[in-house]
Amino acid sequence: MKYVILVQSNPRTLEIWETLSEQQRFDFGVGHLKLTEQLREAGVLVASEGLADPQLATQVSVRDGRTITSDGPYPEVKEHLAGFYLIDCASRDEAIGWAAQVPDAGYTQVEVRPVLDLSEWDI
Repeated sequence: MKYVILVQSNPRTLEIWETLSEQQRFDFGVGHLKLTEQLREAGVLVASEGLADPQLATQVSVRDGRTITSDGPYPEVKEHLAGFYLIDCASRDEAIGWAAQVPDAGYTQVEVRPVLDLSEWDI
């Protein structure tokens, strides 16, 4: 079953980040790279990416057949998705075990969420 491990950024995580030394920040980044490699070696990694600053985002909607876009920044946003790991593993417990190894989990929390399986939908 597929699970996504979501890494959020919010005022609390940013406050924690500001307290880290340069070495701790470096180790944090290396921790993400090492975890990605461990997931790959275990054969459970589907995808893993960090996301750019939300100020670089574009909101897209469609109204009356017309595509409407709106560029950032979005000052009202206090929390945003900073990155994710998409894994395919045997159980929720296994997904939680991997999530516990995400460097962010040592300072704040990460979210584990099952991915909906739409493979059997008739379209």
